[in-house]
Amino acid sequence: MSKRIVLIGPGAIGGITAAFLAKAGEDITVVCKHPSLTEQISGKGLHLTGICGDQWIPMKAVTTIEELEGVFDFCLIATKVYDMPPCARAMLPHLKADSLVVSMQNGICTELLASVVGEERTVGCSIGIGGTMTAQGEITMTGTGDFIIGQTGKQSPRLQELAQVLSRVTHTRVSGDIYAELYSKLIVNACITSLGAICGLRLGEMMKRRDARKIFLAIVGEAVKTADAMHLTIPPYAGKLNYHKLMAGSSPLDDFRRHLTIRVVGIKYRRLKSSSLQSLERGRLTEVDCFNGYISEKGHALGVATPVCDRLTAMIHEEEAGKRKICIENLADPVFAAL
Repeated sequence: MSKRIVLIGPGAIGGITAAFLAKAGEDITVVCKHPSLTEQISGKGLHLTGICGDQWIPMKAVTTIEELEGVFDFCLIATKVYDMPPCARAMLPHLKADSLVVSMQNGICTELLASVVGEERTVGCSIGIGGTMTAQGEITMTGTGDFIIGQTGKQSPRLQELAQVLSRVTHTRVSGDIYAELYSKLIVNACITSLGAICGLRLGEMMKRRDARKIFLAIVGEAVKTADAMHLTIPPYAGKLNYHKLMAGSSPLDDFRRHLTIRVVGIKYRRLKSSSLQSLERGRLTEVDCFNGYISEKGHALGVATPVCDRLTAMIHEEEAGKRKICIENLADPVFAAL
């Protein structure tokens, strides 16, 4: 029997997810927030371009959670992290005891979600696909990759059902240690998303610059040391980027290897635009506290120095407050110049 699915927040990742599920014939309803977007999605549909081709995909849509009727098997929350708790609370009347609620935010937000819907219904999701919202209802898919889902407590028997549903979007697997998977993705966001937010460049242009690559590697180093202090084994990101191997060795050849590795990443995903940069350009807050701020918080608690993450977090908060411009010169900050 078809599962009832609701997705809240059809931005880049949420929009791609909803569109693929709708195209596959799943019973999905999207909560859009803006009436004009609700009208577009329920009419002509979301417009997807990029590596998925050019297609319009319509689906059921409402503007508020209160407009939903009945209960849902799966709730996918793809909003920014600061919007997630109120959305989860509003969804409570529409959840069954065994419904699953998926945190599709960047960073590690499962504890925050569990505080609202309960640990037994909370699912973390590490997202490998990439996308950019170029305008309302217009999304460019920029990268492919897996969904990795899991629960921090006892796993629900419905987790495999959820994996089957999400496999309509991309290959999905269930992890027995979702926290480690989320931390692995968090490192990538702390590097790519936050660096893009301070300099304003897409990944390809950013990774051409040695100064940006040095900051990138310094973030990875701080994240790895913090994970070691937590006794956390970090899985390779996307099964390929092994952080410990990347940071191993101190010779000039090792340094050359590190820079070459992330230069190649920059070439492969050259069109990728930082989600935090997109938020800043729209006058919205970022999620830096869930990326670099999270590493800093954990590091400080465990006695691990995290000066680069500390500085990046502070700089992005200055940009949010309109006290700092987004510019390449930010890469020359004294903390970074000392690397």
